[in-house]
Amino acid sequence: MKFLRSSVYFRLLTQVRPYLGRVALALFCMVLASACNVAPPWLLKNVVDDVLIEKDMAFLNALSLGIVVLFLLKGLAGYGHQYLMNWIGQRVVMDIRLKLYEHMQSLSFRYFHASRVGELLSRVTNDVNVLQSLVTTVLVDLVIQSVSFVAILGFLFYLNWRLTLVTFAVLPLAGWVIDLAARKLRRVGHEIQEQLARLSAIAEEALSSIRIVRIFATEEEELGRFSEQNRANFRSLMRGTQVHAALSGTVEFILILALALILWMGGRDVIAGRLSPGELIAFLGYLVLLVQPIRVVSRVVSQVQQGLAAADRIFDVMGKTTEVVPPADPVVLDEIRGEITFDGVWFAYEGQRWVLRDVNLHITPGETVALVGTTGAGKSTLSDLIPRLYDPQKGTISIDGHDVKSLDLHTLRRRIGVVPQESLLLKGSLAFNIAYGCPEATEDDIRRALAEAGLGDFVASLPEGIEAEVGERGVTLSGGQRQRVAIARALVRNPRILIMDEATSSLDAAVEQQIQEAMQRASRGRTSLIIAHRLSTIRQADRILVIEGGTVVEEGSHDELLALNGRYNRLYSLQFGLDDDPSLR
Repeated sequence: MKFLRSSVYFRLLTQVRPYLGRVALALFCMVLASACNVAPPWLLKNVVDDVLIEKDMAFLNALSLGIVVLFLLKGLAGYGHQYLMNWIGQRVVMDIRLKLYEHMQSLSFRYFHASRVGELLSRVTNDVNVLQSLVTTVLVDLVIQSVSFVAILGFLFYLNWRLTLVTFAVLPLAGWVIDLAARKLRRVGHEIQEQLARLSAIAEEALSSIRIVRIFATEEEELGRFSEQNRANFRSLMRGTQVHAALSGTVEFILILALALILWMGGRDVIAGRLSPGELIAFLGYLVLLVQPIRVVSRVVSQVQQGLAAADRIFDVMGKTTEVVPPADPVVLDEIRGEITFDGVWFAYEGQRWVLRDVNLHITPGETVALVGTTGAGKSTLSDLIPRLYDPQKGTISIDGHDVKSLDLHTLRRRIGVVPQESLLLKGSLAFNIAYGCPEATEDDIRRALAEAGLGDFVASLPEGIEAEVGERGVTLSGGQRQRVAIARALVRNPRILIMDEATSSLDAAVEQQIQEAMQRASRGRTSLIIAHRLSTIRQADRILVIEGGTVVEEGSHDELLALNGRYNRLYSLQFGLDDDPSLR
């Protein structure tokens, strides 16, 4: 745990390195402000001994002017360190948030499948916000109070070393209490951040699936889940509050005991003539000031532990590696012909539960190949391996004779058009969604893609045209319209390889026929991979592959496969009501 903690400290410090100049200036301002903070009791000593007792008017005038100058310097130094440290803190947090988000974008799909989106969002928002307090307020408090503590300690020893030693005989007890609380607060800090992340995840899941929640009338169940997690979050927060409150009260009580003891002993010394009244007042004033650094440190301990817990969670994500590693010296293909080869490919999402088993496949440039089979056969997984959303555990996948692992990822994916099974749209206009990932697309390109996808007439009927808003996740469009926008998004980049995963599953028969004709036109001169459950959409494919259990069990044209009277024939007969054998259902 100590090694982990020091590692977190070091990683946080490396984030501050680019701003060391501002840090040095801020530290100077903090030291100056701290020096001004500890001067008043010394001035009070002089007021009592030299002004009130000795009746020195000249010294009174100088002292009054000195107090004005002192607090002017304190105000300027305070402004300087607050502005500089907040600038540094905000900038460091901005850098960390950007690096965290960038790293999340690079992680493999496998990581996202094993994580809840709400918890990941909590790392970017809640955890980073907690870290912001650690970098700004907490660091300022630690520096100022540490400098103040050392300065006060020096004044105390100068005034009366005997009373100072008595005072500091009590402080180890306060230090032990703070250390004990720090360990507890670190654990509680982790728990608080975890509970908050789970709360965010539950809310994100319910709100993003609000249509399903309403349809199935599960509002009460979702409210119950959120309420239960909300209570768990409240309990963890109160455990942290309980420890922090007990720490503050205990430390303050210990310090008051020390103050009472010093008052009794110092009063005896003044009566005996061993200490002047001004020195006793100054000594007690410094003791009162000493309470502030210790109280602040006891409060900061809580914030530090919660901040380090958040840092642990942030650096845990940033420490995750992606299985899809970009090549060190990537091959950039300016143009591709669209030749695809699978050579002995095996793939599993976890362990050795193979989804694809020894797949060998060669697709020639411009060929249209359809993949059919039951749900879970491995059709979508096979298509996901082409743009390297995953890497196979065994075997190689090549495009135009180049292993995809050697190709530049960005260029590779820009050359491939994908219509996913779930047509997810982003909040924005139709034009924004269609040109997404293709910034060079012109308005003519967008309109051409819309026409090919069968949306030309629909868009023409909209007052805003291609600038019409589609809403969050495309909520203003029907399922079929969302799917056709996804098709247009794939076509606008004029890809050499086109992958369509159930691209017509949400379309009615009339529109499906239009899309089939449009896709036939779009497939000309392109390598096309079509995944379909509705076999009517793939009759015109050059080749149809029947996949079962992660392997290709049949291969041929529509007519050839029907003539085989095998698995494809049975699927076709079942789908079109030509076979009532219940074993096929």
